[in-house]
Amino acid sequence: MLSLVKGSAVSVKVYDPSGSPVKDLKLPLIFSMPIRKDLIRRAFLSSFTAKIQPQGRDPMAGKRTTAQSWGVGFGIARVPRTKGSRYPKANRAAFAPMTVGGRRTHPPRAEKVVYERINKKEKRLAVVSAISATADSKYVSLRGHRVSSVKQIPLVVTKDFEELSKSNEVRASFKALGVWDDILRVSESKKLRAGKGKFRGRKYKIRRGPLLVLSGRVPVFDAAKNFLGVDIVDARNVSVIHLAPGGVPGRLTIWTEPSISILQERFKLG
Repeated sequence: MLSLVKGSAVSVKVYDPSGSPVKDLKLPLIFSMPIRKDLIRRAFLSSFTAKIQPQGRDPMAGKRTTAQSWGVGFGIARVPRTKGSRYPKANRAAFAPMTVGGRRTHPPRAEKVVYERINKKEKRLAVVSAISATADSKYVSLRGHRVSSVKQIPLVVTKDFEELSKSNEVRASFKALGVWDDILRVSESKKLRAGKGKFRGRKYKIRRGPLLVLSGRVPVFDAAKNFLGVDIVDARNVSVIHLAPGGVPGRLTIWTEPSISILQERFKLG
């Protein structure tokens, strides 16, 4: 149970896939809760760092040698040198950090804690706060989404939207609901990453587009997953990672009517 300073419940229109309003819906109180940007940021960092794989180095890396320094009086640097008389390994510098094959000065350590812990209640409160931010047009606009043609914020659609099974149908629905401009914004933002990341499986940088929150693995899941920038998530698993990418609240979100019921059951306010 969450105990918060409650706002007033908000009534919104529910749209069908063609963009026509069909009825009114009273949203749960989670859509009108105070927005805590500090908690959202903290919860995002906790979830983001939890996925980082710890890395370290072999403690003996660069130290498996019998190299010793000659000391002073020879007119050469006093770095440790290998023993022997055959070229090219004779008297080669080793062990020291600046030498070829030597140890790292400050190697990554597997013992380092790279994740940020967060309390369960704080995390739940952050998710509720992020949900509330998706219902505030000011926060959605500040994130950079194109919302001038969007039918309504928050945008709620009927269960029929979940039954769309073809990408052409989903595209037509996006255009009718007014979110297609935001998907075009994502397409225009695609660019090459500056740096070595483009050799490591992340060649391009793109913006975040609309988020679809569904009631499960419904037909529209496969029909909409290939639109650039569009993310899809089950209402049972929606988190700050989806609702506030980068820790910035206010993502343009499309909620289906069944997903609203799941959220109401998941976050019981008291």
